[in-house]
Amino acid sequence: MNFTNPLVYGIPCFLGLILVELTYSKTHKKHQDLYKWKDLMSSLTMGIGSVVLAPLIKTVSAIIIFNYLYELCNPIIDGVRTNIMGWQSFGYTWPIWLICQFLDDFTYYWFHRQNHMVRFLWAAHIVHHSSENFNLGTAVRNGWFTILYKPLFYMWLPAIGFPPEMVIVCLGVEALWQFQLHTAYIPKMGIIEKVFNTHTMHQVHHAKNLEYMDKNHGGFLNIFDKLFGTWKELDDDIDIAYGVTKPPNSHNPLIILTHEYKDIWNDMKKTSNLYYKFMYAFGPPGWSHDGSTLTIKQMRKQQKLEKQATKNELIPSTT
Repeated sequence: MNFTNPLVYGIPCFLGLILVELTYSKTHKKHQDLYKWKDLMSSLTMGIGSVVLAPLIKTVSAIIIFNYLYELCNPIIDGVRTNIMGWQSFGYTWPIWLICQFLDDFTYYWFHRQNHMVRFLWAAHIVHHSSENFNLGTAVRNGWFTILYKPLFYMWLPAIGFPPEMVIVCLGVEALWQFQLHTAYIPKMGIIEKVFNTHTMHQVHHAKNLEYMDKNHGGFLNIFDKLFGTWKELDDDIDIAYGVTKPPNSHNPLIILTHEYKDIWNDMKKTSNLYYKFMYAFGPPGWSHDGSTLTIKQMRKQQKLEKQATKNELIPSTT
């Protein structure tokens, strides 16, 4: 069966919704700083680049990777497409669509989380987080290099029997949901927050506040964040700040796309130790061999120790 990727219809909607949000923000004094023109132009430039590159990469990944694995792992035996594990390959019934979308979301969680855990992947993903504004324009601010490795995370789905077309459609649905999360105009949504990844949860994800960093990696569900310890609710008492702790300090798209790779290279040159070089490239962002920079876990641990030390100082001595 042939299906059209939902993003084909989504892209014009993306541009229209950005225009609506932009117009609303500029006509209401309270929200006039939601968009900054140079930042928006950078985001749109990178978004256009992704639109040009993505079909080429995704077509290759769908034809060569997904189709190859599907055919290899699901041969036709006696007229029936059967998975090498012994079960009949999946058809296009609605329960299978729901299962595929659920497994797509599970895969997206780990793909997204590893983009924050592995520095070389973070170098591609940091592009999306580099804006200090949280708006629908930021939603299209995507790194061009992410699409080179993203299909590798999803190879297991056609390998176990889901048709490649189904996987591609589910990826498109995921992207549509992710786009609309990038607005600060939608408040907490009550019971919906129990199941779905919502706008306020995604605000947490884009924040550079220490208590918020590396939280809420989910796609349209939040169950995996809750299961694996990365879920965080938006706290109305915290003044949220968006962006990254080490920004590119530029609106030049090429600098935004490549600045973290340059930083990785410079860090690797600091040492001749091969293990240290490997960790600078593939360890968690912030890792350093000399403690000159810290990972988020290390920063949180340090903050906890400092709070404990301050608390101990405030406790009066009994001697």
